[in-house]
Amino acid sequence: MSIVLTGAVLVDRARKSVDTADLGISSGRISGAQDGSERVDVSGCVVMPGLVCAHHHLYSSLARGMPGPADPPRNFLQILERVWWRLDRALDLDAVHLSSLLGAVTAARAGTTAVVDHHASPEVIDGSLDALADGLDRAGMRSVICYEVSDRHGEERGRAGIAENLRFLDSNRRPLVRAMMGAHASFTIGPENLEALAGAAREQGVPVHIHLAEDDCDERDSLDRYGLRTAQRLASAGALEEGDLLAHGVHLDRDEIATVRSSGAWVAHNPRSNMNNRVGDAPVLEMGERVVLGTDGIDGDMFAETRACYLKSREASSSAGPDFSADRLGAGASFVGSMFGEPALGSFEPGAPADLIVLDAGAPTPLTASNSAGHLVFGYTAQHVRDVMVAGTWVVRNRRHQLVDEDELNARCRDAAPKLWASMEDF
Repeated sequence: MSIVLTGAVLVDRARKSVDTADLGISSGRISGAQDGSERVDVSGCVVMPGLVCAHHHLYSSLARGMPGPADPPRNFLQILERVWWRLDRALDLDAVHLSSLLGAVTAARAGTTAVVDHHASPEVIDGSLDALADGLDRAGMRSVICYEVSDRHGEERGRAGIAENLRFLDSNRRPLVRAMMGAHASFTIGPENLEALAGAAREQGVPVHIHLAEDDCDERDSLDRYGLRTAQRLASAGALEEGDLLAHGVHLDRDEIATVRSSGAWVAHNPRSNMNNRVGDAPVLEMGERVVLGTDGIDGDMFAETRACYLKSREASSSAGPDFSADRLGAGASFVGSMFGEPALGSFEPGAPADLIVLDAGAPTPLTASNSAGHLVFGYTAQHVRDVMVAGTWVVRNRRHQLVDEDELNARCRDAAPKLWASMEDF
């Protein structure tokens, strides 16, 4: 299928350009205009590469409106124990799939075209990544997924998590899905399984995706049990290398930041989640160019996350401008592109994957390459997203998902969510 978007205002931050021009799409990639192409008039609209959520937990999708625990959590560990570790244990494979589908559809409607997901379902580990991937695939989303290995329910389940990652790595043939080796966090993984998962990742040639120093309890545990701070512990176990993805990094000290930067790993910054969980402010201004943005399961809205990133960075330093947060959003496309062997992902370079969004919003003030970050942070929201394309396929047109019946999906979720919440009482 060949398409030409006509009259577009093309905002390509990767190439530092803003142009009013036609954009050709052929065989799922950016191309020149071709004779016989379907012409789609997007005059007055801003067209930009699709957004990337570089750290998500789609299993939380059915938690919207969920009643809180009778005894409210007072710290981060209690939040995990009383909310999320009960929710993930209550999941069955049907709930994993439904959560994935709902999260992917809502993310697409917000202009997100790629999701990096960190999954957990300790009572149904085997096959859970297929249930997750099928939901993402059904919604037309590009994704990178893994199972988060943890010993919190015993070393045997930790080994089962490693096996699930390896099984999926071997069996997955979905063109828009890639896999990593997942791990929960240093404080829930013992030495044997940490070294095993790191070794398996290196043998398979895939990165590790792990929470790192999200809360100070992770650092205290590592120091108490191993005499090392978390980044040093991961590095000594072979779990901190080029291309690995570290979520949060809130409590990294200067030596750890230096270790992370020299390793070539990526850091996923999740400012809204950090505020929600009251874990502190991540020192991302010191972490270099390999900082990407995620939502940590709050939703798939990267416009909101980018604005939160700007506000938190601005609170930390008066020198932080909109370009910092906009570049962090763009770095997510670089990470996902590295997983797909697509270095031009996130741009309109000829031959780049045609992952893009159409915003039904003109610029009321001049829009240029030099101020496009300001428009992104202060002007555009998920409500402006009209159309979404992934790999040359329309996923959203005129604010309706094209591959999934949203009314039917919402009805299924309204039926499933209360049952899931009730089953959490068993844990």
